[in-house]
This record gives sequence, C-alpha cells and structure tokens, in this order.
Amino acid sequence: MPSAIVSNGTGHHDSLCDRRNDTYESTLQSDSIPPHPLGLKPLGNQYFFTGRNARRSIGSWRLLPDEVISLVLEQFDAVALLKLGHTCKFLYAFCHSDEFWKPIFLQSPPPDSKDIRWQGSWRSTVLGLPSDQGTRIDCSNVFSDVLHRPFACSHVILNRFTSHIPKANQIRRFENLTYDQYAEKWTEQPFVLTKCIQEWPVYEEWTIDSMLQMFAEVEFRAEAVDWPFATYHTYMKNNSDESPLYLFDRRFAEKMGIRVGKKPGAAYWRPDCFGPDLFEVLGDERPAHRWLIVGPERSGSTFHKDPNATSAWNAVIQGSKYWIMFPPATQVPGVYVSDDSSEVTSPLSIAEWLLTFHEEARQLPDCVEGICEAGEIIHVPSGWWHLVVNLESGIALTQNFVPQSLNLVSEVVSFLRDKADQVSGFDDKVADPFRLFVERMKSSYPEVLDKALDLADKKSGKKRKWDAAVGGIDDEQEQEGGDGFSFGFGGDGDDDEIP
Repeated sequence: MPSAIVSNGTGHHDSLCDRRNDTYESTLQSDSIPPHPLGLKPLGNQYFFTGRNARRSIGSWRLLPDEVISLVLEQFDAVALLKLGHTCKFLYAFCHSDEFWKPIFLQSPPPDSKDIRWQGSWRSTVLGLPSDQGTRIDCSNVFSDVLHRPFACSHVILNRFTSHIPKANQIRRFENLTYDQYAEKWTEQPFVLTKCIQEWPVYEEWTIDSMLQMFAEVEFRAEAVDWPFATYHTYMKNNSDESPLYLFDRRFAEKMGIRVGKKPGAAYWRPDCFGPDLFEVLGDERPAHRWLIVGPERSGSTFHKDPNATSAWNAVIQGSKYWIMFPPATQVPGVYVSDDSSEVTSPLSIAEWLLTFHEEARQLPDCVEGICEAGEIIHVPSGWWHLVVNLESGIALTQNFVPQSLNLVSEVVSFLRDKADQVSGFDDKVADPFRLFVERMKSSYPEVLDKALDLADKKSGKKRKWDAAVGGIDDEQEQEGGDGFSFGFGGDGDDDEIP
C-alpha cells in the first residue's frame, strides 16, 4: 500500500521510452507471444510486408504518431470510438483497444453491482456484448508498437524473471522465529517463515473456489470497482489486461463476518513472532491496517513503500508470489522519487518494469528476492521498497504494524510529524495523527516514546522539548506568540492502495 502518489511524470520520458523499445524488441524474440486477436503486429514487421499498410488509409490522422493518436483517443467516449472505428482498419484496431474502454467503464455512473456482467473485455462489457458475439476484423496489415506492446506484456512469461535467483539475493527462510529472535535481529530485514500459519482455519478452508461458494454475492473492492465476488471471479478467469484488477479490500472481515485475533472462532490471528503492534494503542482510531488480497496471475503491485513507515507481513493462503525488495535508501532502477518522497514515478505495469529494469536491479548489492508459497508468510520491513506479482491465481492476507523497535518507532514518529501530508489510512475525524499517537504512546509506552522522540529529533537534526512534542509551546513559538503546533492532514477516504 504506497504512501506516496504514483505519477506518470515525463522527466525521464525519453530514456525510459528508449529502454522500453529495446526490451520490447528482445521480448518479441525471446518469449513465445501468441498472435494478437486482431492480427495486428509490431511496428518492425511493416518492413517485411509487401501489401498495403493500413496506416496509409487514415487520412489526416497520418500526421500524428501512434503515441499522439492514443492520447487523442483517451478523450473519446464510447459513441465516438465506435464511429471512428468504422472508418478504416487502422483506426478500428485503435478504437478496439481496451486501453480506451477500461477508463470509459470506470468513469461511467456505476451500475447496480448485481447488473454487471463481465464479458471478457472492457469494450464488450461497456457495450453489453457477449465475447462470442463480437466481430473481429482482420487487421494483419496494421503495424503498431503502441497497440501491440500491452498485448505482449500481458503474455510475458514470468518464470523468465522469477527463476534462477542469484544466491546472494535469496531472501532468508526459516520455519519460524520467536519474538526474541525477531526483536534482536530481524525487525529491519525481510524473511519468509514456512511453518507459521498452518494452524489458521482460513489456511485449511479458503480457496478461490470455496470463496466463490461462500461469498459469491459479497461485494469487495478491486482497485477502482466494487464487485460481487462472483463477478470478480469471472473477470479473473477471463481477462487480457496488462495489469489485471487486484482485489484488495480493507473491510473484508466485516463483510465476510469473520473474527480476527486469538479468540474463540477466529479465522486467523497475528503471528506471535512479530510481538506487540504499537499502533494498537490507537484502538478504533488506528489507520487501515489489514487487507484481503485476491488476484489472477500477473496481478500485483509495482514498487512502493508501506504507509506511515509501518512494517508488514503478507501470508499466502493459495497460490504463490514473487517479491523483489530493496532497503529504504536504495535508488531502485526505473523508480524516480521526488525530493520529499511524496511522488513516485515508475513504469505503468509490472511487466514493463520486469522487461526494462529487472536485470539491472538484480545486480544491485542490496537486492533481495524470493517466492512466497502457499502456507508461507513474508516480512516486509519498514521503509523497504518492494514489488510483488502473483505467479498464479491466489489469496493472501496482509497486515501493517509497528514493531516495538526503537529505531522503527522513531521512523513512524518522524513520518507522522514531518510528513503529515503523506499520512494515509486514518479516518477523516482524526485531525492530527501524530498528536494522537504521541498521547496514546505516552500512556502505554512512555519510555519507548521518550527515546523514540529523541532519536527522531537526532535523525532530523532538530531539538524539541518534550512539552512541544506532545502539544505544548516551545521557545520559538513562545517568542513569536505562537498558539501551539498543528499539522495539516488530508484523509484518504475509501481509496484503498495496493501493499
């Protein structure tokens, strides 16, 4: 769940495009990419084509490169796309692309979820056309990397990137850890536990098929849509998206009627090895912290850090996930961060990053990689960059937490205090998350808080009196007639972000 905004900035546009084109060509040569459903081909194939190139028949549109045509069509509605697509094969191929129909669906007034019928593509779903009734015109004389690249990325063979992990990069694996072992050595390192969640009832009971039987009509959040699980299940089984929708729901426990925690009838609970979660001092006012994750192969999340400087664990119930991770200060190839870390610019899809930057990233000395299988749980330390992708359809449960580590508590304090505009997950009614956390910690863990505040000040080069930290007036404010500090905060409402 990223705490920064993901942007499609253009500061590195030219070099990124060059690298994408180079890796795209190598992908076409090394991977077995099936023929496009419309028969269209990559741009380079036009040099071996002896017939009439469809691009010669698009009139004044010929003045525009494919990238600009794509930008123009992003402004079209469904009627305009249908009309333009009737003019010639080249524009039919463009107007048929789901890259333009998905936004139309998402921006349309949401229909009753019970009326949604996934038809195999965003275009067919918007138009209400069963996939077997769609007309597909032969576009074998259309040559465009802009159109073919998303299709090629959706068929990238993931094993090419997730196998043969260098020994130096392999994530540490243990059967289990005690809390003392975790606290002494592993709070700031990733690892996988292989014998930690086998006693959870959900591990025995939940599969995608069993969830379909039990929760078919329950609506879950999948990025920008709220769909019944039955609809999402149909989507999972039949979509060609480059970046498939990822079911990522923070209110799943309430929706499914399950109990969480070590109590009678609980579906699962937090592993003992992680010890106390200091965000529990916030009670019902703590930010969103646990999610149900379901997704098909290729779904996942691009590089991000977890919110509010928290750590996390991610337990795989079904399927398997590939993780690649880097320490907080690492400059991850292909990921560009603003000076205040509020904006992250990265490729549009996981497949594009894997194609363009994976080889370079794997050679960095601090790169950590691994596969988390069903029945295993991975630890994501505070501040670590991570990308995760499903290698097969699967289910996972994840939770963010604050371990009782002085260094990590100081990171949380610093984040809440110094990056108030990036704090996420709190209810809008919580006006000042930093003040709330400090007050609750002062009551429950006063010594930990005192040391964490001192350490946070040392890291930032600040000197702040205790009473200022908890809401009093410091010397500078007193001289200036200040009336106490306050921090601006924008609630994130219901916008769930991918961990």
